[in-house]
Amino acid sequence: MLREATRDLAARALVGGLFALLSMNLLADFMRTGHVTSLLLLVSEGLIVILTVVRRRAQVIDRSTAAAVTTTLSIVGPPLLRAGETPGLLPDAVTAIVSAAGLVLVIGGKMTLGRSFGIAPANRGVVARGPYLFVRHPIYAGYLITHVAFLLAQPTGLNLLIVAVADSALIARALIEERVLSVDVEYQTYCQRVAWHLVPGVF
Repeated sequence: MLREATRDLAARALVGGLFALLSMNLLADFMRTGHVTSLLLLVSEGLIVILTVVRRRAQVIDRSTAAAVTTTLSIVGPPLLRAGETPGLLPDAVTAIVSAAGLVLVIGGKMTLGRSFGIAPANRGVVARGPYLFVRHPIYAGYLITHVAFLLAQPTGLNLLIVAVADSALIARALIEERVLSVDVEYQTYCQRVAWHLVPGVF
């Protein structure tokens, strides 16, 4: 029990620390350029901190190496994204709209999950309403959209590498979560109704 509590505290501290670093960079970029896309990413990542603090205890947690690696990469990656001087591939207004669409999906998913939100692949209860009526991982789908929007606004080699690694890990993490939940009869029934992981009609 003590080890579990220590792990939980360390995870919360890591998320908070990374978010603080991201906040400083993106707020400085907004003050310098007025680009809204960076602020939208900040809001999206900020929700992770809030819900990590108030999440409920999991019934089952995957402690495998694969789960640890994919979770770490997908969590640590986005806060390492940095705004730079490189011109965006699209106007800020366009990337802001795309990012806002992703953020709406993230907020909708997180508000629906509430305290069932977590970081490590786990079973904190099956949720089958709101955006979860369309895809199994609407929050992750929203992350992918906001990350791509940020990359289009800040197209550096480092950001491309971070997004490629972190989002690949995010997709793997989604599939690992489904493996953990698959032993739950309620989740099995849910999967029969909702076939798509992230993108309806595609994946």
